[in-house]
This record gives sequence, structure tokens and C-alpha cells, in this order.
Amino acid sequence: MEFLYLLAGLVLGAVIARLYLRNTRQESSADQAQLEERARLSRQEADQTRQELNTARERIEHLTAERAKWEAHHEATEQKLKEHKEEMEKLREKMTQEFELVAGRILKQNTENFQESSQKKMTDILDPLKEKLKDFEQKVDTVHKESIRQNSTLAEQINGLKNLNEQMGKEAMNLANALKGDSKTQGDWGEVQLEMILEKAGLVKDTHYTTQSTYRDEEGKLKKPDFIINLPENKHMVIDAKVSLVAYERYHNDEGDDRETHLKNHILSIRNHIKELGEKNYQSLYHINTPDYVLMYIPIEPALTLALRHDNKLYDDALSRRIVLVTSSTLLATMRTVHFIWKQENLTRNVLEIARQGGAMYDKFVTFLLDLEKIEKALVTSQKAYHDAVAKINGHGGLMSRIEHLRKLGAKTTKDKSIPTAFKPQVINDPNLPEA
Repeated sequence: MEFLYLLAGLVLGAVIARLYLRNTRQESSADQAQLEERARLSRQEADQTRQELNTARERIEHLTAERAKWEAHHEATEQKLKEHKEEMEKLREKMTQEFELVAGRILKQNTENFQESSQKKMTDILDPLKEKLKDFEQKVDTVHKESIRQNSTLAEQINGLKNLNEQMGKEAMNLANALKGDSKTQGDWGEVQLEMILEKAGLVKDTHYTTQSTYRDEEGKLKKPDFIINLPENKHMVIDAKVSLVAYERYHNDEGDDRETHLKNHILSIRNHIKELGEKNYQSLYHINTPDYVLMYIPIEPALTLALRHDNKLYDDALSRRIVLVTSSTLLATMRTVHFIWKQENLTRNVLEIARQGGAMYDKFVTFLLDLEKIEKALVTSQKAYHDAVAKINGHGGLMSRIEHLRKLGAKTTKDKSIPTAFKPQVINDPNLPEA
């Protein structure tokens, strides 16, 4: 009997052990599946982060290539402008020589009685042409001098970039105590610093950029970006200034255990600014043709550097919201590029205007030559008509002899003086004129 109890106990223990082992394997399988799912999600996040980083690098390389292309285009434009000026100078000298030759020939062809009126008419025609030539030369010289002046100041402005950045950093720290705790004052100060950058880059308000302009988005809601940068071909760039000073100032002034908390609050403040700016969706505003991103300007460069050093995903997270973080140094370099693009645009327009005025001046000169030919033909026709009229008066059977014969026959007249037998007019015999 005891043997049966023992046998039953062994069987029951084996069953319980088998059930326990099955449950253990099922739990291990479930844990393994969760770990694999977490690993897969981590790999996806890593791939996405690498892709966004590659996109940012490609954008930087693209901007660098664009700048190099514009610099090459600038050099080529200056060379073309120089060659065009030389061609215009040669054309002016050639036109002056041709004009002197034509004027000399015309003066020889005119009679003494016709010289005064002809001279006045030529003066009326040539004076506007001389003024056009003078204005044209002045405009070419002005464009050339302006190009030289802007190129010489470019190096000085770039050299002043470092000093400007250091100065603005010091000013920002000096104003920190006055600005902390008042977000409206901080925002106004950030906009002032941003506009100083734009002016330092050579941009002109209401020409190259506008401030606090009101627009509507796709839903009809009013939006007011801080700055809209105007680009050639009716394109734009949106810049918004964001200042985070309170937590940053506390982080530097606190040497205790709360320093790490202030750092986290500082990073959180910048992230909140990024989120707020991304939700405004300035890219969808009507009447604005912008790239697919907005520049978020942080005036205090060390504040952004500190946040990026302790949060390596901050920049990529901003890019995912179509926002590019910039500081004084990077923004000034970007705005100098914008100024350079506008300078190239103005040079191109001036070259086109010079070409247009040169063509118009050439057409005017051709018209002037055609008018001189008409004057020549009119002189020849007048001379022929004059000689024909004299021939009808003089000679046998001419009008003079017939009229005198009528007087002798008894025609009543009030003049006692007789008509001479021949009329002797001042005959035009200029050997340089064609025969009538």
C-alpha cells in the first residue's frame, strides 16, 4: 500500500514538473519576442536618424556648391562687364569718327544760304545723342566703380564676422539679467539682434527684407513671421528669433546640485520653441514662396552650443519639423550669401540695361544717318526745281520777255520800272553736290 502511495506521488510530481517547464518556456518565448521587437524598433530609429543626418549633410554640401557657383558667376560677370565696356568704348570712338566724316560731308554739300538752318537742325539732332552718349559712359563707370567698391568691402565685412559674434555674445550676457523672466522683452531683444545681423550683411529693410508682416495660411488664420527675406525671382526665406535665457543663466550661476536641472530646463525651453515654431507652419503661407524649412535664430551662440552638446538629437529633431537652427555666425554667413546673390542680380540687370541702351543708341544713329540721306535728296530736288524755274523765266520766249512785251503794248501798270531782259538769280553751283 505504501508502495502505491509512493508511485502516485512520483507520477503527480512528474506531471507538475512538466507543466512548470512548459509555462517557463512560453514566458521565455514571449520575452524573446519582445526583445526582438524592441531591437527592430531601435534599428529603425537609428536608420531614420542616419538618413536625416545624411539629408542635412547633403543640404550643407548643396549650399556650399551654390556659393562656389555664384562666386564663379560673379567673376565671369565682372569679366563680361569689362569686355562689354571696352567694346562700348571702341564703338563710341568708331561712331564719333563716322559722325565726324558724315558731318564734314554734309557741311560741304550745303550752300551758304542753307548752312545756318542746317546747322541748327543738326545741333537739335546731335545734342540729345551727345547727352545719351554721356549718360551711357557715366552709367558704365558707375557700375564698374560700384562693383569694385562692393568687392573690396566684402573682405572687410567677412573679417569683422568674428568680432561681431564676440561682441554680440558679450552684449547678450550683459543683457541677460535685465531680460530674464520677461519673455516679451527677450523676444524684442532677439529681433533687434537679428535685424543687426541683416544690416551688417548689407541687406536693406523693405527692399531685401520685411518685418512683422501679416499673412494668412491655408486655413485663413493670420500669421506674423518675425522676418521675411526677399530673394530674386520672387522667392522668400522665413526667419524667426527665439531667446531662451532664464534656465541658461541659472545653469551658469548655480554651482550646486540643481545645475543639472537647469540644464534640462534650458534644453526643454529650446525644444518648446522648436515645437511652437513648427506648429505655425510658415511654409504654407499665401504670397510667400519659401523653401521647405524655416530658420530659427538663437542670438546667444553658447546657449545653443550647450544644448547641442548635451542633446545630440536636438538638431535632427528640429530638421524633422522643417526647422534649421542658426546662430549669429551662421546666419551672418547665410545673409552675406543672400546679399551676394542680390549683387549678382543687380549686375546682371545693369548689363542688360547697358546692352538695351547700346542697341537703342545704335538704332538712333542709324535713323540719324537715314535722315541725313533724306536731307541730301531734298537738297538735290530743291536745286533741280530752282534751276527749272529760272529756265522758264529766262531765255527766248520766256516769261520775262513776254511780260515786258505786254507792257510795251500798252498794259496798264503802276510800276514805271521796266523788267530786265534776263533774271540773274544766285545759282547754286557747289561741285560737291550731285548735278540736278
